[in-house]
Amino acid sequence: MNKVGLTFKGGIHPPHHKTHTENKAIEVTPVPKEVVIPLAQHIGAPCEPVVKVGDYVKVGQLIGESKAFVSSPIHSSVSGTVKKIEKRPSPGGARVNSIVITTDGEQAIHESVASKGKLEDLTADEIKNIIKNSGVTGMGGAGFPTHVKLSPPADKKIDLLIINGAECEPFLTSDHRVMLEMPEKIINGTRAVMKALSVDKAVIGIENNKPDAIKVIKEAVKEAPEITVAELQTKYPQGGEKSLIYAVSKKEVPSGGLPMDVGVVVQNIGTVVAISNAIETGMPLIERVVTVTGSAVREPKNLLVKIGTSFKDVIEYCGGYSEELGKLINGGPMMGIAQYTDEVPIIKGTSGILVLNKKDAVRPDPTNCIRCAKCIVYCPCGLQPLIISKNSLMGRFEEAERYNALDCIECGVCSFVCPSKRPLVDSIRMAKKEIIEKRKKS
Repeated sequence: MNKVGLTFKGGIHPPHHKTHTENKAIEVTPVPKEVVIPLAQHIGAPCEPVVKVGDYVKVGQLIGESKAFVSSPIHSSVSGTVKKIEKRPSPGGARVNSIVITTDGEQAIHESVASKGKLEDLTADEIKNIIKNSGVTGMGGAGFPTHVKLSPPADKKIDLLIINGAECEPFLTSDHRVMLEMPEKIINGTRAVMKALSVDKAVIGIENNKPDAIKVIKEAVKEAPEITVAELQTKYPQGGEKSLIYAVSKKEVPSGGLPMDVGVVVQNIGTVVAISNAIETGMPLIERVVTVTGSAVREPKNLLVKIGTSFKDVIEYCGGYSEELGKLINGGPMMGIAQYTDEVPIIKGTSGILVLNKKDAVRPDPTNCIRCAKCIVYCPCGLQPLIISKNSLMGRFEEAERYNALDCIECGVCSFVCPSKRPLVDSIRMAKKEIIEKRKKS
């Protein structure tokens, strides 16, 4: 391994802005008076409620499910009474069917929550069923149902599992703190996924700007020779699935393909911790670690938060707004989604809440493209963002598709490096939506 760490083609070095929270231990937030739990928190079919208004629910109780394979059940993060079932704003930007629960403060555990036994006694299918029934999804942002990733077709032989501990997005430190504070759960969850996939090799990739995490995880894997640690060069988007696969294995996922096409499965640090909890205690995914940071929050923190807690409650726990709010983002500044209200809930994919003041939220006005090709040079996917964007803005979506618009991971690198400050990723995202809609119709 070279001294600068493993890496990929392209990418950039944005300011990290991690110093506000990287040395702050995870705090457990109080149970809120009310939670709003969306029934769509993942890629795939949304869930339907299995409770009704007036029902009393307990922690870990199933409250939403779908019969579709590409979906993931939803569980209550609190004990209390179902107040409403109605459409509410969600961090994804849409209003989605949500279950509103008034909490009783008791946090009574549902009878279904019980240890699933020892890992060595479980079969691969049993592990996958535990993961499915526990509502575990990808917790790095995309929210793909984990049991689906662990069920590749018979002709897709998986020979490598990669655990994503890169956390390359600026400001966010939730995965960093999990690696420092929960290394045993990371190893246990990794072993569970390995058994579910029948693979005998796993690599935990960590950017080398986290030497303390590398040290802790290397110590934790000493008793697990089948798991190794890869030190990655600090570069964005090192945590992108395809970028990470290339950095660790030098395998290149083909255009339009998936990691399973090159024999690899990638899971996030938070996801394997959730899997460990599901097996060890039987508790489904009802809480997650969230970084709350930025120039307009009084005290940045890393928090363990119940799913369904509002951004407003979480920010108030951090001392509230320190100055007038300019922009509120679910996630980080590169790939996060701006919110129009703080009355949106924490969901399974909420890795951070970025609270920016007016000055930091200013978006410069775009000017004409100067054909410098920086967006092409730095694109981690090897695309031509300026061409895709141009075709999108002109409504030529078929032409955008021919330039592989769907391979864009929406990392924001092109917009970041553009000297003309053109919002390239916005127009590419629009093209992707149009292309996908057309495919669905046909």
